Amino acid sequence: MRKTLLTFILFIIAVTTNAAGMIDKIEPSFWYVGMKNPELQLMIYGENIASSDVSVRYPGVYLNSIVKLESPNYLLVYLTLDKDAKAGKVELTFTQGKKKNIQYYELKERSMKGCERIGFDASDVLYMLMPDRFSNGNPGNDNDKTLSPSSANRNDPNARHGGDLTGIQNHLDYFNDLGITALWFTPVLENSMTGGSYHGYATTNYYKVDPRLGTNDEYKDLIEKAHGKKLKIVMDMIFNHCGSEHPWLKDMPSRDWFNFPDYEKNFVQTNFKLTPHVDPYASDYDFKTMNDGWFVRSMPDLNQRNPHVLRYLIQNSFWWIEYAGIDGIRMDTYPYADFNAMSQWMKELNEEYPNYNVVGESWVTEPAYTAYWQKDSKLAAPRNSNLKTVMDFSFYDKMSQAKKEESNEDGKGLNRIYNNFVYDFLYPNPLSVMAFLENHDTDRFLEDGNDIAGLKQAVTLLLTTRRIPQLYYGTEIMMNGRKNVSDGNVRKDFPGGWKDDAQNAFTKEGRTDLQNEAFNFISKILHWRKDNAVISEGTMKHFLTQNGIYVYARCFEGKTALVILNGTSKEQNLPIKSYKEVIKEKTTGKDIISEQTVDLTNDLTLSPRQSMIIEL
Repeated sequence: MRKTLLTFILFIIAVTTNAAGMIDKIEPSFWYVGMKNPELQLMIYGENIASSDVSVRYPGVYLNSIVKLESPNYLLVYLTLDKDAKAGKVELTFTQGKKKNIQYYELKERSMKGCERIGFDASDVLYMLMPDRFSNGNPGNDNDKTLSPSSANRNDPNARHGGDLTGIQNHLDYFNDLGITALWFTPVLENSMTGGSYHGYATTNYYKVDPRLGTNDEYKDLIEKAHGKKLKIVMDMIFNHCGSEHPWLKDMPSRDWFNFPDYEKNFVQTNFKLTPHVDPYASDYDFKTMNDGWFVRSMPDLNQRNPHVLRYLIQNSFWWIEYAGIDGIRMDTYPYADFNAMSQWMKELNEEYPNYNVVGESWVTEPAYTAYWQKDSKLAAPRNSNLKTVMDFSFYDKMSQAKKEESNEDGKGLNRIYNNFVYDFLYPNPLSVMAFLENHDTDRFLEDGNDIAGLKQAVTLLLTTRRIPQLYYGTEIMMNGRKNVSDGNVRKDFPGGWKDDAQNAFTKEGRTDLQNEAFNFISKILHWRKDNAVISEGTMKHFLTQNGIYVYARCFEGKTALVILNGTSKEQNLPIKSYKEVIKEKTTGKDIISEQTVDLTNDLTLSPRQSMIIEL
């Protein structure tokens, strides 16, 4: 007995010793049973791991294939999971000659079925924020010598400032007070970049939250607490590119893992012209430069046409849905990635999570271009993007121009907005288009000013039209800035997010009178539109501007909200009889902004830039 035990111990020691250094990590580190797609890709990292043979032992789990890439330091193992496979630990044996390495790979139960996960829609308002610039709840994670840059510096507008997930969690009540229903963070995954990447768009680890923001567990905990306060969380992802400090670029798994892999000798940058996707006369050269060129040198372009790259990315998105419970995805630089690959991702995601939602960034200001990218668009037929929600850059562009103009001038001001909505016939589903006034890549709506009347009117329009609205953090306290100063100038720290801040705009007492006026105005409309089917589901009928006044009605099941916007800097008269078809027999209504009863039997007089939302 003693001899047998000694032999077993020596065997374990030998296996452990011989296998040392063979495997650095496996991605994903665990998976879930009960997924519709039975295939599971495991990406194994380790020195000379490709020389290993692999065997699998677990009921209902089978070895499908082993893929050895050009680099010897990666191995792809494809498993098939029966639909009846149970949660537990799968025994994976990696053999190199006489050396063995046994890994126990965990399969977990899902917390809910895919059909039970509900995404964001037109009943929601997304509040977009940059975690590094919002609030520093844990100064202890500001500096990390294992990452680059290793320290925060608030004196540099383009450096890390120290905001984190704890800071966001500390202000969940603020979001409830404001009245938004969903939070969209810029990417939270590790961005360990020599040149710095406080914004998060240069991923260096797809399965790890950046330690300077928090941990995976802290991210998951934040989401659970947000759900407890009826707030959804939308995760920002990037399939088009990763960061140049990602291990994949330092040791390419294969030559076709990236587009234009000879970047050191022949760097090809995208031309940033997205029109070749739809241009019937586009050259192959222009299309390839746009689609395969790198965004910048620090963001190498991933090749989604490589099926192994695509499978890795698809699994990663599913993993974060299952692990962290995210309620939606915002996909960065959507048209820069391969159309067919992204369509395949969305098809699989829609099948696994039929009630989920993804919004794709497609920065072209023509409605026809944006409509091309929406699911079931006839403009793209016979292809189908399968992407439910697209971003309305046309609305953003028209609002940027209209705010400086008088709407009683032909084609100017709110006439631009009217014309923007005229093209809604191009969209398969206008209610699933996301509209916004500003974001982290644009000038602030207020630019360098403080035009509260213009801001109120723009927000009224944003929150009542037939769209999914998105606000940018600080809009409610009139944060301003221009990009021509620096990107950091439109990504300023939220005042009060750091202990030594002179102002705390998270509280009524800490805000100025003007900031409170803006906050209260926006909050009133946000709370009014919550669970308001007239806005989230209603039809829309709009009228040509009269005297520079834009009027439209949202109607649902006998209820009507009449929106009236004076798009001029002068007092204007509104001939009420022109709107009889939506007012019908009603003689009064209540303006939810002023909380006053409105007489609808006589013409209305509107003050400069006045906005009204009249419930009929």
